[in-house]
Amino acid sequence: MASAGLPFDNSYARLPERFYARLAPTPVTAPRLVKLNEALCRHLGLDPAELASPEGVAMLAGNRVAPGSEPIALAYAGHQFGNFVPQLGDGRAILLGEVVDSDGRRRDIQLKGSGRTPFSRGGDGRAAVGPVLREYIVSEAMFALGIPTTRSLAAVTTGEPIWRDGELPGAVLTRVASSHIRVGTFQFFAARGDAEALRLLADHVIARHYPEAKESAEPYRVLFERVVERQARLVAQWLLVGFIHGVMNTDNCTISGETIDYGPCAFMDAYNPETVFSSIDQQGRYAYAHQPSIAHWNLARFGETLIPLLAEDGDKALAIANEVLPTFRGHYVGALIGGLRRKLGLFTEEEADGALAQDLLNAMTDGRADFTLVFRRLGDAAADPSADASVRGLFQEKPEAFDAWVARWRERLAREPQDGAGRRAAMHAANPIYIPRNHRVELALAAAAEREDYAPFEELVAALAKPFEERPGLEAYAEPPPEDQRVYRTFCGT
Repeated sequence: MASAGLPFDNSYARLPERFYARLAPTPVTAPRLVKLNEALCRHLGLDPAELASPEGVAMLAGNRVAPGSEPIALAYAGHQFGNFVPQLGDGRAILLGEVVDSDGRRRDIQLKGSGRTPFSRGGDGRAAVGPVLREYIVSEAMFALGIPTTRSLAAVTTGEPIWRDGELPGAVLTRVASSHIRVGTFQFFAARGDAEALRLLADHVIARHYPEAKESAEPYRVLFERVVERQARLVAQWLLVGFIHGVMNTDNCTISGETIDYGPCAFMDAYNPETVFSSIDQQGRYAYAHQPSIAHWNLARFGETLIPLLAEDGDKALAIANEVLPTFRGHYVGALIGGLRRKLGLFTEEEADGALAQDLLNAMTDGRADFTLVFRRLGDAAADPSADASVRGLFQEKPEAFDAWVARWRERLAREPQDGAGRRAAMHAANPIYIPRNHRVELALAAAAEREDYAPFEELVAALAKPFEERPGLEAYAEPPPEDQRVYRTFCGT
């Protein structure tokens, strides 16, 4: 349903047929619009009133194929928990097409939960309302936090049950992305020895995401460099807000550098670098602190697929890949330390800043202190030392470790000229007060799935839309969970 001179223009569907399967979504019985992201609608050049109409809802549910749409399910492979699967693909998602947004950027519009495809591997191709709303909540929260992410345009219930551990109400998510091309997409063709497809795919990615590479004498090297840099910065941004993806398989690692696939994801409450939420991550492969090394590992797999493109001579190609991949650490560390300086209210750079930040994190681990609130309240303490007590009170154990640390922090602040009010404002702009706390997300999902009550979902989405702006009446959304509501496991929507 493109409008106002912005019709679908489906560049990926113009690639050879082995890149995807052409098929329409599977219709549902009784589609009902639950949520429409009107601001995103307008940014995409779409008319919210048209999308909310019966014809628009039919398109969002998969019951109607809009003019100009060329529905396809994308092929890709992937390492899942370290094990390579040569064919995965969109097993419950269909790309409707591409539009160009108001910034001139090409964006995919995809239905998730829209029925079986040739890549479903025995699955039903459907999604339950809980995982659909989880992705809506968390992806839009990530956008508001300033973290590159796919976004959610709409959520529609289907009027049909699906079966997981029991009967659940079905739903479809409309997802928007810069593209849905993954490391696993390159792996799909590399595993088949399809050098022509690899080159076509790489050229498509360069044209779409990294046009500066086209001007280089080594375009595929520049492509690798840019993807490494974007993924390094992305993972650093995750860590700076306490986000844990949960399933960092290579098929969930985008070439565009956006966060994708919000399955068993979660935000930490009490800080612990070994935190794992995903029910399927039994060995802690994708724990919070492991995410940088896993991103590096995924990028090594991407580099392997580019070997035929980097140079005609295999040894030279391997040497190029081995020059590019180590740049990950510099990009990651730079982004992380820079972000930690902002979180700590530091305007200048000193060599010991990284150690100062790490010592606070260590004290938070030992003290079981809430990650988000420690940094947020430090902003208040920067303006008023009497607020130290409110930070100290977050340390459930060993609060004396904070006492020792805060004295060092104040010594560091004293070497900068900023006043307290200015530092507090800067810190509050870097440290959110509202994140998608797991217990709040679960309460919203349960209300929707069990009682068709979407008010908690709407309230949570509204709170998270302005995560850095403290607002009266939203105090509960800033608080850690009581012990009886603490969430220790999250689950994949499949």
